[in-house]
Amino acid sequence: ATVYVTGRTTRARRSEYDRPETIEDTADLVTEAGGHGVAVPTDHLDPDQVRALVERIAREQDRLDVLVNDIWGGEALFEWDTPVWEHDLDKGLRLLRLAVETHAVTSHHALPLLLRRPGGLVVEMTDGTDEYNRETYRVNLFYDLAKASVLRMAFALGHELGPRGATAVALTPGWLRSEMMLDHFGVREDNWRDALEQVPHFAISETPRYVGRAVAALAADPDVARWNGQSLSSGRLAQVYGFTDLDGSRPDAWRYLVEVQDTGKPADPTGYR
Repeated sequence: ATVYVTGRTTRARRSEYDRPETIEDTADLVTEAGGHGVAVPTDHLDPDQVRALVERIAREQDRLDVLVNDIWGGEALFEWDTPVWEHDLDKGLRLLRLAVETHAVTSHHALPLLLRRPGGLVVEMTDGTDEYNRETYRVNLFYDLAKASVLRMAFALGHELGPRGATAVALTPGWLRSEMMLDHFGVREDNWRDALEQVPHFAISETPRYVGRAVAALAADPDVARWNGQSLSSGRLAQVYGFTDLDGSRPDAWRYLVEVQDTGKPADPTGYR
C-alpha cells in the first residue's frame, strides 16, 4: 500500500502536542513494513491544507481506497472527572475542534476522491465502542462528546457512502500501548509488563500494530460492506479475521473492561487475550 501520513509534527517542527514522534518516522515504518510511506505536513483544521493534500493524492495516485480518520491530539486538553462548569472552556472547545471538526473537514475534501472507485473504506478512529460509551461516562463532558461524535460520524457516513458503493465504520483500539502511554508509566515496549505493579489492568493492553492489523483486515475484505455504519473494536475484529497482536495474542479489551475491570474484579486477562 501507498500510505499518506499526515499531521502537524515533523522532523523540522513540533505541534503544541510536543511529542518526539513525527509523520516522517511513521512513513518510514510503513516503508519498512513493505509499503510506501509518504509524509505530508497537514493541519486538518485548515481546509485549504486538506484540499491541497487531497489534490496531491489525486494527482499522484488518481484514487483513494482507504481513509483512516484518526485525528485527536487532546491528551493535554482534558481534565479527569471535572464537570463542564469547572473545566477550562478554551481547552474543552479546542479539544472538540481537534477531535471532531478535523474529521468533518477531512471527509468533506477526501470523500469525492474515495468515491471515484467502488469499494472505498472510511475508518473513523475513536475511543470506546458505541455500546460501551452509551452506558459509560467517559472522563468529562468534552471528552465524552468528542468520542461519541466520532462514533456517530461513522454511522452517518455509512448512510451517505453505502448507497454510493463505499463503507464507513468506527473503530477503537483497546487499552493502547502508545508511546505516550508507555512514557506515562515509565516503561518501554520491551518491558511494558513492569507497569502492572502500578496499574494491574494494563495487562489487557495492546500495541498500535493490533488496531493497524484490524484496518488492514477490513481493507482486504471483499465483503467489508457488511460492517457499514457499525462500531467495531480491534479485539472483536481479531476474532473474526484471525489476526493477532505482535506477541501472538488477541486482547479483547472492551469485553475485559465490562466483565473484569468495571465490576471491581482483580486484574486477570486470562480468557481475554
